[in-house]
Amino acid sequence: MAAESAAFTPLTLPVLPLDDEVVLPGMVVPLDLSDAEVRAAVEAAQAAARSEPGKPRVLLVPRIDGTHAATGVIGTVEQVGRLADGDPGALIRGRGRVRIGAGTTGPGAALWVEGTRVDETVPDPLPGQVAELVKEYKALATAWLRKRGAWQVVDRVQAIDDVSALADNSGYSPFLTTEQKVELLETTDPVARLKLATQQLRDHLAEQDVAETIAKDVQEGVDKQQREFLLRRQLEAVRKELREINGEQEGEESDDYRARVEAADLPEKVREAALKEVDKLERSSDQSPEGSWIRTWLDTVLEMPWSERTEDAYDIQGAQAVLDAEHAGLKDVKERITEYLAVRKRRGDRGLGVVGGRRGGAVLALVGPPGVGKTSLGESVAHAMGRKFVRVALGGVRDEAEIRGHRRTYVGALPGRIVRAIKEAGSMNPVVLLDEIDKVGSDFRGDPAAALLEVLDPAQNHTFRDHYLEVELDLSDVVFLATANVLEAIPEALLDRMELVRLDGYTEDEKVVIARDHLLPRQLERAGLDADEVTVDEGALRKLAGEYTREAGVRTLERSIARLLRKVAAQHELGERELPFTVTEGDLRSLIGRPHHVPESAQDPAERRTAVPGVATGLAVTGAGGDVLYVEASLADPETGAAGLTLTGQLGDVMKESAQIALSFLRSHGAELELPVGDLKDRGAHIHFPAGAVPKDGPSAGVTMTTALASLLSGRLVRTDVAMTGEVSLTGRVLPIGGVKQKLLAAHRAGITTVIIPKRNEPDLDDVPAEVLDKLDVHAVTDVRQVLELALAPATNGAEREVPIAA
Repeated sequence: MAAESAAFTPLTLPVLPLDDEVVLPGMVVPLDLSDAEVRAAVEAAQAAARSEPGKPRVLLVPRIDGTHAATGVIGTVEQVGRLADGDPGALIRGRGRVRIGAGTTGPGAALWVEGTRVDETVPDPLPGQVAELVKEYKALATAWLRKRGAWQVVDRVQAIDDVSALADNSGYSPFLTTEQKVELLETTDPVARLKLATQQLRDHLAEQDVAETIAKDVQEGVDKQQREFLLRRQLEAVRKELREINGEQEGEESDDYRARVEAADLPEKVREAALKEVDKLERSSDQSPEGSWIRTWLDTVLEMPWSERTEDAYDIQGAQAVLDAEHAGLKDVKERITEYLAVRKRRGDRGLGVVGGRRGGAVLALVGPPGVGKTSLGESVAHAMGRKFVRVALGGVRDEAEIRGHRRTYVGALPGRIVRAIKEAGSMNPVVLLDEIDKVGSDFRGDPAAALLEVLDPAQNHTFRDHYLEVELDLSDVVFLATANVLEAIPEALLDRMELVRLDGYTEDEKVVIARDHLLPRQLERAGLDADEVTVDEGALRKLAGEYTREAGVRTLERSIARLLRKVAAQHELGERELPFTVTEGDLRSLIGRPHHVPESAQDPAERRTAVPGVATGLAVTGAGGDVLYVEASLADPETGAAGLTLTGQLGDVMKESAQIALSFLRSHGAELELPVGDLKDRGAHIHFPAGAVPKDGPSAGVTMTTALASLLSGRLVRTDVAMTGEVSLTGRVLPIGGVKQKLLAAHRAGITTVIIPKRNEPDLDDVPAEVLDKLDVHAVTDVRQVLELALAPATNGAEREVPIAA
């Protein structure tokens, strides 16, 4: 009875709470005294120990989530000093369990409670069943410690014979959770506690054995990639569990590429290639750069509109109306688009939409000077056909990879511009405008024009293969419209794959219509004006097109209209002009200044360029369209002795040779033309082409140079209203040239009324607008003698003028 009363002796102890930690009897733990509660408990225990024998005692109580456990452990303060990191600390040893009772008072700032010691006695000797349990626990603990290499601890565990101490020794186990340790603490029966510790240790060893067995089997049965695949599966399972814990939906995970590929409507070969890449992705690790490459590639493939197509609008008359409403003139292009739609409609009606794996796309090259509407025409074509429109700017592109894409192994690889255009359009049959195809360059990175050969070949582009995608892309249903200013700058092999449509510029009447119906409404809106506030009559528009601008297109005309409207808007805001206001022909000079391009025929006769012998008017074609070209000739002073031919004006080799031919013809045939050819032998001839900063080349100025020299030698003026073009031969034959339509349009803009062309170019007059031909007197000639008869004015009073001498 004495032992039993001693076991239940009431105790009054200061509480030392342990946050998320558990100390079992027999354990020795260091505690940090910098914590206020720990320090208060130790100081209170030290104060109480001064009046009682023995070491200071505290009550170690686990505190989980702010709640104290019902059972604690008596701890004696073995030593107070410094911890390893230099902070003040105390070394406390757990002695025995205590059931916590009511709170009480005591010295210091600590919380004091009353408690009762727990009886933990075990019969001696141990029953056989308990002895077996002790033996099993020691065997399990020894096996676990040996795996960790803790051989010294093995001997210490084997030396423990007390059942209670042996069970409490598991408190050192790092794999036990706080809840499991609290369960051990609150289990007062030593045998039950040992059973619990044995079960916990057995479960942990079983988990370790399973993990080791799985790892061994995986290591023996699979190679490195398959092991990584298993880990990825485990990672997916963990992510799934995390999504369930966080309440996320399955659809929020965007990395399930296999499901996306299987759900996408892809062509069979593309699907096979995508699934192969998905297999690689599942086997690759997070650290591998290949994973990001594959994801980017899969994203690109899945974003492509493989099965998306727009239905063409087969309303031929409606399409024609759309083209006419959005663009004036451009008859050839409109006819070609109408023909294309008509053929597509008939093929569709007869089930011939796909023939030989190819659809009925088109590749057109729109060649013409700037400002004639080539780029804007592409959008109108897409509108008329009911297709998506996308523009690809090729000006200045020098890298072949811009067209065919980069190989995926390069950092920052992208598909080519053609693939990106299809993706941007969201349709496999858009209208793709290849803008400025003549500005494509080439350098060490390749020739982009060569990469376009497959894209623009109707016989090949149904199997176009981009370097980045590496799968076949069907471009046979795409309508490609390529624009260019200079036909000669397009490689011949590329030009051969396209259907050429020339846009040679607008007549003055067409410019007036364009300005009235398109340019003026657009510029009124940009100037913040309403149509009923400012109107521009047709006479003013015609003068703007004829005298303020001289171009094949309408860009400068639109800038002139914009300037005119800005001036009117500014004057209204300054209170200088009332609205509404009508701009007439007479208002132009006061608003935007004098005209810049007055026709030669409208100038004073004494101020015209052809007012002296030796000046002739020719016609040429430049990148900006047709233009009027003046040729000046003079002879050097015979006393200088400078014989031969001098050419200036930045001329090309072909034009220099034409000048030599003109001079040779006059030397050999001058007598029959009644020209003083002796001057050509004794005096040096000088031929100059004004606008010397502009390069010039071509054979079509031959007749012009011949006429200028003949005018110089004969003293007869060249008619102001005559312009000419044609190549001349040594025998005086006038040979055909190109660009007749553009040259006649330029002559019409310059106020020329008579034009001389080669006889063999007469069929080209069919391309010239009727309203232009009606205002021009066109002479088709075969010999330069006919040119001289038409172009040279009769000699004044039958006397020849004095031949000018070059300074």
